[in-house]
Amino acid sequence: MANKGPSFGLSRQVQDKIDSKYDTELEQILVEWISRQCGSGVGKPEAGKTGFQTWLKDGCVLSELINSLFTGDKPVKKIASSPAAFKQMEQISQFLNASEKYGVTKTDMFQTVDLWEGKDLAAVQRTLSALGSLAITKEEGTYKGEANWFFKKAQENKRDFSDDQMKAGKNVIGLQMGSNQGASQEGMSYGRPRQIM
Repeated sequence: MANKGPSFGLSRQVQDKIDSKYDTELEQILVEWISRQCGSGVGKPEAGKTGFQTWLKDGCVLSELINSLFTGDKPVKKIASSPAAFKQMEQISQFLNASEKYGVTKTDMFQTVDLWEGKDLAAVQRTLSALGSLAITKEEGTYKGEANWFFKKAQENKRDFSDDQMKAGKNVIGLQMGSNQGASQEGMSYGRPRQIM
């Protein structure tokens, strides 16, 4: 966290819970994927959260990554490393906008401060995983990683039924509703019958 002292009490507990969601195995997969996807020019970070954050913090590696997934016109036009904080945050924002254009949902996105200040690097991992999953799912030939690193998202499986098939389906009792086979109250007893005299 930039220019902040240690947190105490409830703030510390919340930050510890957020930090516990960081996955070091996923970090290795993401680093390997980004290195393959972008080429050797992006290098590799030191192992651990701090190295991962420092590697991605200026936004240049992220911008190279999203540009490598697009065919034709690249979404991030200018990729330049800058020591200025606002320029680095602007580069991260360009990556996030391009990721949304690529298809990553808003709920899978991290916020700029999550990466830049190191507040929630697990959210950064989730965004990069969602991006990898989309790259595999789209099958555009731009993905350069292993097929088992990310899951493939489900595709729409639209079905067209004829009117005859629809009518036949109305007569079938779904298994969620139970079965009408053998449903009879014959022989059932609910205790002793009522004696009327």
